[in-house]
Amino acid sequence: MTQFSILNHPLIGQRYFFPRQQELPRTTYVDCGDAQLACYYYAPHPNGKTIVHFHGNGEIVADYLDDFVEAVTSLGVNCFLAEYRGFGASTGEPALQTMLGDVEKVIETLKIPPSDIIFFGRSVGSLYALHGVHHFKNVAGLILESGIADCLERLILRIHPREIGCTINQLRQAVDVYFNHRQILQNYQGPALIMHTKHDRLVDLSHAQRLYEWAAGPKFLKVFEVGNHNTVLAHNFPDYMDTLRTFFETL
Repeated sequence: MTQFSILNHPLIGQRYFFPRQQELPRTTYVDCGDAQLACYYYAPHPNGKTIVHFHGNGEIVADYLDDFVEAVTSLGVNCFLAEYRGFGASTGEPALQTMLGDVEKVIETLKIPPSDIIFFGRSVGSLYALHGVHHFKNVAGLILESGIADCLERLILRIHPREIGCTINQLRQAVDVYFNHRQILQNYQGPALIMHTKHDRLVDLSHAQRLYEWAAGPKFLKVFEVGNHNTVLAHNFPDYMDTLRTFFETL
């Protein structure tokens, strides 16, 4: 059963996540007990590292099946596209805090040593990629695209604490326990690539700048000159892939 907490309040799930349903041509299921995640796994490189990708809150795994998987795997890495509860062909309902535990179930299902894993989070997916490097030590790398530095800042744009029966201080304390990205990055010593566009009007560039500043290990910041929050990849495809290739070469 989904764990009760302020951060699992249904109103947060309704306002912060925007699931769509769609089947996958080939599905890798992750058993989370009260939910089954319908994910996608393509591993053409037996000795290669594996990207574990967490998408944005208005996307689904199927959105990445055409160009993204082929382009990424052409760089010599495998690709696991993680789905969220209630998205795509997954069961369950989105729950902000509980989905942190789903990250751990994904890695258990993959049976890949952390040293071969590159966590990749886009937008809200950055929350789960950051949890990945927090929970699993010595991972190969971390990639954040249009990532979120301050989760509380994003939450209070869509919900008032009194709507979920708490004060702003109680909400701040809960976020600090589970989504303290500054502390996570200061404790993470591995390589990190931060990608953002300077024209992001949803999650502004200051988030990338903070994430980059907090990262304690080898770090790289790529700011794209064109595109917005939802078109970074589409408007910068060659440069985007070159940036990934350069990062992979450092791992």
